Amino acid sequence: MERDFEHLEVSVEGRVAVARLNRPERYNAIGVRLAEELNRFVEGVEGADVRAVILTGAGERAFCSGVDLKERREMSPEERWEHNRAVNGFVSRLARLQVPTIAAINGLALGGGFEMTLGCDFRIAAEHAEFALPEVGLGIIPGAGGTQRLPRLVGPSRAKELILTARRIDARRALEMGILNAVVPAGRLMEEARSLAEEAAANSPLAVAYAKAAVDVAMETPLEQGLRFETAAIRTTLDSEDYREGLAAFAERRRPEFPPLKARRIT
Repeated sequence: MERDFEHLEVSVEGRVAVARLNRPERYNAIGVRLAEELNRFVEGVEGADVRAVILTGAGERAFCSGVDLKERREMSPEERWEHNRAVNGFVSRLARLQVPTIAAINGLALGGGFEMTLGCDFRIAAEHAEFALPEVGLGIIPGAGGTQRLPRLVGPSRAKELILTARRIDARRALEMGILNAVVPAGRLMEEARSLAEEAAANSPLAVAYAKAAVDVAMETPLEQGLRFETAAIRTTLDSEDYREGLAAFAERRRPEFPPLKARRIT
């Protein structure tokens, strides 16, 4: 996996990849370079035997403050559109990854930074983290999936409460609203994120990919269509190398050694 980035710090420990937005002096704002590097990172994950991803920010003040407004101000309308497409593309690709993804939110998560977390499967926040979608106060709307993913997570009324007021909320309120899976002291944030990542990474990559896709289908389609997808997925996994290994490991009372996924996109 590529790790030669300027604004992104990538490390792999075991089968867990950690991507750290590394512009603390700019509150880890997403400039043109960082957007491009985030997309390259996701492409690397898709082609590697990585079984979980943690996304976090450098420093203690911000996970990500959103797009870099200083850069945006100097862009032409077409350049702004291209930048938005790059950020949106990253969040969409992040959401479609076949491996579990965890946002370890170490501070401010604003605008596109908040939307990044919504593209992850799990969100764990430090106690001092804060969240907002401030776009309407700037004359635009959330443009990296916020108007679509947030309602699916918390319902339309609560999503409108945050989007239409541009209100900032703290981590406890975000937990109450169902945005977060957990709130922990800042010193334990990465420990909790790694524990969750390793727990998920120990399971069958094939089964995890199909199960993740099945839940996503459930959020986007009628029940009958979702059940058809589940039926197709269980039929595939019943005849898989992963299931044979799982059954053998159970019989032999040992940990299973699941093979890597054989395809970048199985679902």
